[in-house]
Amino acid sequence: MRIEIAGIGQLPEVARKLLEVFPDERFFAFFGKMGVGKTTLIKEICAALGVEDVVCSPTFAIVNEYHTQEDEPVYHFDFYRMNSVREAYDIGYEEYFYSGCYCFTEWTEKIEEILPERYVKVEITENDGRRTLEANIIG
Repeated sequence: MRIEIAGIGQLPEVARKLLEVFPDERFFAFFGKMGVGKTTLIKEICAALGVEDVVCSPTFAIVNEYHTQEDEPVYHFDFYRMNSVREAYDIGYEEYFYSGCYCFTEWTEKIEEILPERYVKVEITENDGRRTLEANIIG
């Protein structure tokens, strides 16, 4: 799946499209440079899932837990501050990654070696203010 994103106003539609194209997937690994819009898109995906909590980057907490209107947990990770994959083990990543709940990871390249066997890889690139999103199932 490839989507050209002209502006922030398209993000609710992009979020819905991601969930529509990958209806059975629960693990979405985001890749992209700082400031490309990973957190902003994850906020929109959470809104599309019915999350009413405030969605923000878990840079210092590493993981934020949100809940949908049906009280289903949604996990949002930011591995930017991690110095080693060992830190992911220390937070018990397996309980989150293999919970069957939605998981969204940012700065995923820092923990790629422990990703689930199957996940949706979401790459966002920026060129002259326009974003391109590419999403594919890995595994």
